[in-house]
Amino acid sequence: MESSFNIAALLGRLPLFNGLNPEELERIGQGSRASTVARGELIFSKGDPCLGLYVVIYGQVKLALTSPQGNEKVVEIIRQGQSFGEAVMFMERPYPLFAQALLDCQLLHVSKQVIFAEMERDPHLCRKMIASLSRRLHHLLADVESYSLHSGKQRIIGYLLREAPEPNPGDRGVTVSLPTSKGTIASRLNLTQEHFSRILHELAAAGLVRVKGRQIHIPDLDRLRRFD
Repeated sequence: MESSFNIAALLGRLPLFNGLNPEELERIGQGSRASTVARGELIFSKGDPCLGLYVVIYGQVKLALTSPQGNEKVVEIIRQGQSFGEAVMFMERPYPLFAQALLDCQLLHVSKQVIFAEMERDPHLCRKMIASLSRRLHHLLADVESYSLHSGKQRIIGYLLREAPEPNPGDRGVTVSLPTSKGTIASRLNLTQEHFSRILHELAAAGLVRVKGRQIHIPDLDRLRRFD
């Protein structure tokens, strides 16, 4: 566990808390706990009480549901610098899903009591929390639109284009490194792993991508954008 001083300094570098003054960061740091979580380890289970929010310092976390038949649906993949658990914290209800580390992670857990106390002191933090929840809602609405209106091929192409880095000057192609397993990404896109792999094979056969493990090379970004 890190000291309160170090946690306060770390909080100030996170999007959710940047702009707060040192005294506010110190108070939040005193109600926070840093921990490491090994890949595959559960952070919380469905039905566990929510005692605060989490911030990913490094690593990746998946939020997912399991059906009565044992099928898993990945709701969201949380990356470095992002937070999760805010909505449930404000609702003061148990977690409706589970969180699991996709990679070795360092997490910061911020107690809801300290968050609520700071929000009463500082409207600026209230606005940041509302903005964070609004972004989450916007992403969920975009997901619903994608699942309802876009084909599986369009979803995968959209995902690859979002993940693609900026090409070097004069280059038309880039390589996308998938951040986690194809099965997890398929679930996030509301596809089966078999459907995901079949579409990647079709894109490769069309010369739009080259697949090597988790490395997806896109020879021509503009051509992939135009492909329907």
